[in-house]
Parts: sequence; structure tokens; C-alpha cells
Amino acid sequence: MARTVALVPDLLFGSKLIGALQAGGHDVVLVAQTEDLAGALAGSDVLIVDLTAEPDARIEAARPFLGPDAPRSLAFFAHVERDVRADAEAAGFDLVVPRSRMARAASELVAELAARSR
Repeated sequence: MARTVALVPDLLFGSKLIGALQAGGHDVVLVAQTEDLAGALAGSDVLIVDLTAEPDARIEAARPFLGPDAPRSLAFFAHVERDVRADAEAAGFDLVVPRSRMARAASELVAELAARSR
């Protein structure tokens, strides 16, 4: 089980994501605003960031929480925006996947990330 913080402003997709993660045994906190990340991340194992809208702003908001002393990080993007994937990988996200994969395998992706050691 991983304690997960998800920055997902889309409440419909966010509730679907929460359901999938909880069904997989993960503890999930959903935040809708980038300003709420710092407080929510304390003690978390995985950070998830939705890059399907405002990707540049969300990458910049997440940047302080990426790196060797931070929780593992997972970003998802609209599959047609390959440049967003490249930008997220360059920023230091541990894993970047299309939104469709996130919808299908969220719990497995989080478990995989949480199991990786730094």
C-alpha cells in the first residue's frame, strides 16, 4: 500500500482515479490546486500529477517535489501531446504515461513506483 497524493483538478477523472487506487489498497489524497501540494505531500510515497491541462504550470508546481529526496512521481498526459511527455521526463518525473494507461492501470503503476528504492 502506498500513500499517494494526486494533483488532478478534473474531479470526474480524479474520483475514478481515487476509486481505482483505493481498490488496489492505496491511501489517496486528491488535491485540485497546485498550492495544496506542499502540505499534502508530507509522508507520502507517490505523487501523481495530471498534465492534460496547463502542463507547463503543473510541471513547474511539481518541480520542487521531484528528485532523490522526494516521493516517487508519476505524471500523465494527453496522448496527442508528446512534447508534454518530453517536458515531464526532463523535469524529473520518475514515470510519465498517457492518460489512457493511467485510467487502465493506476493501481499497478503506483505499486510499481512505491516498490522502487531510491
